[in-house]
Amino acid sequence: MKIQFENIHKTYKTVHANDAISMVVPSGTIQGILGENGAGKTTLMKILSGFIQADQGKILLDDQPIAIPSPSAAIQLGIGMLHQDPMDFPPLRVLDNFLLGQTGGLIPDYRNIRKNFEELQNKFGFQINADAYVENLSVGERQQLEILRLLALGVKVLILDEPTTGISADQKERIFETLRKLVKEGKTVIFVSHKLEEVEGLCNQVFVLRQGKLVGSMKPPYKTNELVRMMFGKEIKMTDRCSCKTDTAMVELKDLCLEDAHLEIKNINLQVCKGEIIGLAGMEGSGQQLFLRAMAGLVVPVSGDLMVDGKKMNRKPYHSFQKMGIYYVPTARLEEGLIAGFSIRDHVALVEKQNNFFIDKGIFHLIAQKKIQEFDIRGNPDSLVEQLSGGNQQRASLALLRSPQTVLLLEHPMRGLDFESAIEIWKKLREYCQKGASLLFTSSDLEEILRYSDKILVFFSGRVSQPLPAENMTVDQLGQMIGGKEFGGGRQI
Repeated sequence: MKIQFENIHKTYKTVHANDAISMVVPSGTIQGILGENGAGKTTLMKILSGFIQADQGKILLDDQPIAIPSPSAAIQLGIGMLHQDPMDFPPLRVLDNFLLGQTGGLIPDYRNIRKNFEELQNKFGFQINADAYVENLSVGERQQLEILRLLALGVKVLILDEPTTGISADQKERIFETLRKLVKEGKTVIFVSHKLEEVEGLCNQVFVLRQGKLVGSMKPPYKTNELVRMMFGKEIKMTDRCSCKTDTAMVELKDLCLEDAHLEIKNINLQVCKGEIIGLAGMEGSGQQLFLRAMAGLVVPVSGDLMVDGKKMNRKPYHSFQKMGIYYVPTARLEEGLIAGFSIRDHVALVEKQNNFFIDKGIFHLIAQKKIQEFDIRGNPDSLVEQLSGGNQQRASLALLRSPQTVLLLEHPMRGLDFESAIEIWKKLREYCQKGASLLFTSSDLEEILRYSDKILVFFSGRVSQPLPAENMTVDQLGQMIGGKEFGGGRQI
């Protein structure tokens, strides 16, 4: 199915999110849409998928002008979108989510639905338990489920908006294999990303957006430096490796044992120093999230000791950890990190200390403006968080961290951030470390873990490695350990 955009405009108050965008996506191709955070990529795709309507312009499918007033209308036209944050129902089972949108009688034919589900996932090599609850799936599995659901609904155009944020390298490659298979079957894929290496390795053509405008396009062979200049209007240089680590211990774990419904980790012994950055590597669901949540007071250890600044924090509530300056930023932004329906100013009022009984909106408006400027959030104090782009939601989450910080626990902190934004946020995080904060983070980007970590812990199937010096490791070595190979530095814990 060929897609054509003609003179698309979309404005939100003073922000011109899409400014006279015209482009053609050929049928049976993987089309990349590349751009910085807030460039207008998601807005354009939401217009194509019926979630919002353009202020001006038109869309043509196979040279025929069409109207897309709603997501259901888009599905009927054969257009489906996989959003940055999964659009599913976590309390329901996988099979119940799979049948959403399908036509049928009052009572679903679960036997036939299960058969269709298994046939589809076997075709693409997925391994999702049809009876599992969605809330227990990883982000990558939830994306796979949504792809299967859209295919079952008969979509011919599949839009993926930043699909690789927050998933493992293995899950990413599985998604890519699926997209290549779909294109061979004649379907059209639009792949939205800010990651150069992904669009270069996957897409037949790339359009680049900047500040709401289409600024260029490119076909293979790709020239990375030109793509960067189109995205940001300038060259971007990486920062040099540096360490803020001191010799003063901030966190000590002694024979700590953790478990949940799916995983058990035993006898964790670790010392984290002030200013130290520790990267947690491993496939999704290997224990990194369980570990961070225990460090934040959200999971109660089965046994062992968790000491922060010499104080035992065993079985202390989450708020006691926050009072100690321990802050956790989850990967599920709108489910756990932010509150839909609240503005940036509302969030600031929630986290900042108040001296008066009544909320002084004027003060919090000023504080919100300062944080917006400091973290380069594309929005204003009255912007609702769900209306921000994914990258700007991530910036907002990080901007809401209180000072001073003792320990920062971050799940995929650069999720949804473009190349330049990630560099700037890491500069900010290093400033916190220079002031004595310790930082532990997860990431599916192995180069990011190697570049910014002082030490690395590798998680694999109930095992964890000894702390490994990041400067002595390569991407290949780290990748093999994540897959369970060369786990020589690891031990059963």
